Amino acid sequence: MIRNGIDCIDNYAHLFAGKKLGLITSPTGLTAELESTIRVLHEKFGLAALFSPEHGVRGDRQAGALVDDYIDPFTGVPVYSLYRGDSKRLTPEMLDAVDMVVYDIQDVGVRYYTFIYTMLYAMEDCAKAGKPFVVLDRINPLDGATVEGNVLRPEYRSFVGNYSLCVRYGLTAGEVATMVNAETGLNAQLSVVRCEGWEREMLFPETGRIWVPPSLGVPRFETALLYSGTCLFEGTNVSEGRGTTSPFEIVGAPFVRAEELAEEMNRKELPGVRFRPVYFKPTFYKHEGELCAGVQLHVTDFRALRPLETGVRLMYELKRRHEQFAFLPPVRENGRPFIDLLGGDRAYRDETDEEALLERFREESRAFSERKQAYHLY
Repeated sequence: MIRNGIDCIDNYAHLFAGKKLGLITSPTGLTAELESTIRVLHEKFGLAALFSPEHGVRGDRQAGALVDDYIDPFTGVPVYSLYRGDSKRLTPEMLDAVDMVVYDIQDVGVRYYTFIYTMLYAMEDCAKAGKPFVVLDRINPLDGATVEGNVLRPEYRSFVGNYSLCVRYGLTAGEVATMVNAETGLNAQLSVVRCEGWEREMLFPETGRIWVPPSLGVPRFETALLYSGTCLFEGTNVSEGRGTTSPFEIVGAPFVRAEELAEEMNRKELPGVRFRPVYFKPTFYKHEGELCAGVQLHVTDFRALRPLETGVRLMYELKRRHEQFAFLPPVRENGRPFIDLLGGDRAYRDETDEEALLERFREESRAFSERKQAYHLY
């Protein structure tokens, strides 16, 4: 049986006993029996505080929606927001309430996904305050072996990319924390409660675990797999499917010619995926209430699919076919276009040679695959 860190908590009781615990978690903080990590830690050791990432401790907030402080009605402990407008950090006042900070969130293994930066910010804040930091590790649903995409450049750091990782980085959250702690010389008092039974080559469907959406926009494993590539469309005027029942699985806009696009994408014979024309009206977000045309990506082979390359090829095809295609203007954070922050550099806007771009990405992926091995815990 594949066990995540919370399932192995009894073997690490010495870490937590007698301490005032603060927990960073979300609805994916669950045991194999779907019991909440909040409840497990509160009953076994007692919680002094909860810390909320994007989407909220209970998962009731959409992407980008700010989270306020409140009292958790089930445990009676305060919930402090790590996703407010002015800061995403643990403040000295928050840290004064706890002896140790514990992190337990299921990540999707993709650089744009913000939970790992909540984790890294918290680890940094704990290091400065001299507080121990514990990661209850979880398997990487996209496996721990496959790496895709370019490495983020420092000048493009933001909350959707804050460390020099590849897009699909092939590490668990505990391994990312271990890497950053070592490579930056942070010297945090880091402990990782390890998973058991997981092998690096395993994709989520091979683990026997129950899929619990890590956020409202990632309802299925197929969504998480495609997200590596289709999230790039968040930096464009093309809908990535938010506001539909298939976010990140459908891509389109009012100006797209769906049948032509699907036919051309299928002609490329990309591994592990087929495209079909779709029509949809998003209920919120981009093109809300407008009829959009585009394609749905259907995964035919989990292992063969290279979602980042698929997303890049789809983006280039849309750019070639539709003069209305555009990248969104600069955002407040970092002052750069959002596609640059997602992409980790400006290549998506500047590079006209699709093949040259992908070959550079493959070279960076190979180098990162070697670099990350020093931090493998499994």
